[in-house]
Amino acid sequence: MATDTLSTLWQWSPSLAAGLWQNIQISLVAIGLGTLLGLLIGVLALSPLAPVRTLARLWVQVFRNAPWLVLIYFTSYVFPFEIQVGSTWLAFPDWLKVTVGLALPASANVAEIFRGAVGSIPVTQWEAARSLAFSRAQIFRSIILPQCLKRMLPPWMNLYAVVTMGTALASLVGVHDLLDSAQIAANTVNSSSFTVLVYFSVLALFFLYCYPISCLTQRLERRYAF
Repeated sequence: MATDTLSTLWQWSPSLAAGLWQNIQISLVAIGLGTLLGLLIGVLALSPLAPVRTLARLWVQVFRNAPWLVLIYFTSYVFPFEIQVGSTWLAFPDWLKVTVGLALPASANVAEIFRGAVGSIPVTQWEAARSLAFSRAQIFRSIILPQCLKRMLPPWMNLYAVVTMGTALASLVGVHDLLDSAQIAANTVNSSSFTVLVYFSVLALFFLYCYPISCLTQRLERRYAF
């Protein structure tokens, strides 16, 4: 019986692998978009203009505290199925809507990571650079930002692992990811032992992907400890 169950799991392994690749794609695009947007929001949060700082901080507070599932449902059912670019209609697939839904909280967290990294730089470095007649932009670009990148890397990697785990929510809006593949396999085989095994496999695959990221994050934290 156990051999038959393992054999059945092996037959479904290509489908599970394709589903995992879908999760990885969503996580990579989501963290990419979230990082770019988050850095922009983080810079705006440091603006000398109070209205700009207020809007940036509002973005961070809204999307850091919004439930991820709600954001995924919002982007999945509010965004259209197609978007028009000039005279061409382009498909807006469900997986991309989920990606946007995950990129929004990721951007808020990246902005907060960036703010924390900038805040960790000693004020004396700003003062010393000003005494050498550096402009604010030159100080930030040449002195502050290179140090911030090192300090941001460990929490950013930890955020990526969290975003990857969050991609499992994609199955709730019809995206054919790893969890959806497992559900289809369990319903098709209709065996309790196989159902337990296939969901354990889902857990194991996510763990095997995220655990090395966690280990590398800890190593970087020790290496860049200040």
